[in-house]
Amino acid sequence: MSKVGLILSILSGWFIFSSVALADTDWDSLSEKQQTLLRPFAEQWSSMSPTQRERLSRGVQRWEKMTPEQRQRAKKRMQRWQAMTPEQKQRVRKRYERFQKLPPEERKKIRQRREWFQKLPPERREALKRRWQNMPPEQRREIRQRLNRLTPEQRQRLRNMTPEQRRKLIQRHQQRRAAPPSGRAWQRK
Repeated sequence: MSKVGLILSILSGWFIFSSVALADTDWDSLSEKQQTLLRPFAEQWSSMSPTQRERLSRGVQRWEKMTPEQRQRAKKRMQRWQAMTPEQKQRVRKRYERFQKLPPEERKKIRQRREWFQKLPPERREALKRRWQNMPPEQRREIRQRLNRLTPEQRQRLRNMTPEQRRKLIQRHQQRRAAPPSGRAWQRK
């Protein structure tokens, strides 16, 4: 084994050992910094399983590596989570499980859509959220199906349109759907 391989093995073993050690550690044995970060779990620490402690210790390690902006976002997410009802939390868990079961390319598409949405100005995001939430479920389902049938090029053209251009496109589409079958251009001879 090369020196680099040996060093990597030692470091990875140390990392695994330090995580497991934290999972099997009493609360009083934790460092002050660890106790500060894990304070919300202090009362139940002794009754937690090693798996739960391990998960929390990995969270502490991730937290320590975060930038201040990442920490702020994580705090907001945690506050939103804590404000949820048990039913809402269950829905989020199920949605996450469904997401994890999707093929990698589908998860990638979803992540890209989310990134696009996050880049929108806040007022535009809020307007889209309100509009989506006010739609009947059937209409949402239809929109999802139609968007899923678009090619990547068609999606990009749609994203590049102004709101006015998109509105006109939707109106034309609705007019074509409302026209009687004999009046549709694709059926004319």
